Amino acid sequence: MLIGHSYGGAVITNAASGDSQVKARVYVDAFAPALGQTLEQLLAEYPGSCAVPSNLTVVPFRGAPAGVGDAYITQSVFPSCMANGLPARQAQALAAADQAPIATSALTDPSGVPAWQTIPSWAVVGTADHAIPPALQLAMAEKAHAHITEVNAPHLSMISDPGAVTSVILQAVHATT
Repeated sequence: MLIGHSYGGAVITNAASGDSQVKARVYVDAFAPALGQTLEQLLAEYPGSCAVPSNLTVVPFRGAPAGVGDAYITQSVFPSCMANGLPARQAQALAAADQAPIATSALTDPSGVPAWQTIPSWAVVGTADHAIPPALQLAMAEKAHAHITEVNAPHLSMISDPGAVTSVILQAVHATT
């Protein structure tokens, strides 16, 4: 089983293609692009994301192609963008210490053949997500024929409602064993 959060959903969409050992995928407030789609295109189709260029800090990294960097949500924006609904102190700590960057090229690289065409999917959709609009998450999950669970949670539903996320993961495990 593969579990992906945020842009990690795009990773598991592509990484599982053709792998007979992967029996299920769980998307947690995540992208699930179709063949040829980019994250940038998806966000343009469903406006409302707080993860826009003006809210990003881009940092170069060693070995990166020209014009590519690691993008982080600006620390001052992170609490309202990614951690809305969490206690302020926790949101600020997450902004400072626990952000995983996304390479800017990951926003523009087209997706390959999606594994959700042949492997069962589950999706946790945070209805208070400000990073990936819930309407986009639902559209992708429906296209992937995922078992959808909506939770009243921000982009970090695994922190704000870990019980709901764990329940969905266990559903996927039990359904595929």
